[in-house]
Amino acid sequence: MLNFTVYGHSSAGRATVSKTVGRGFESFCPCKLRVMDKIRLYVKDSYNELVNKVTWPDWPTLQSSTIVVIIASLIIALIIFLMDTISKQSLGLIYNL
Repeated sequence: MLNFTVYGHSSAGRATVSKTVGRGFESFCPCKLRVMDKIRLYVKDSYNELVNKVTWPDWPTLQSSTIVVIIASLIIALIIFLMDTISKQSLGLIYNL
């Protein structure tokens, strides 16, 4: 006697029990679609946030912020240069002893 399974019931009238449903053994294709849907939603939400929710600075604010960053970078670079020069000179004195 042939026993064909029809989605949830066998041909003998007994309910079939799937041991793989809900345990991560579902078919590969739906998982792939869900991941692609998540990526698509992420890109769509990111674009929406950049276009509608981000407050972009105006040109004078951008210029003044850029000037502040350049000046701060130069000051930090000068401090590091002085520290490097002082340590080089002091280590040179120690090595010459």
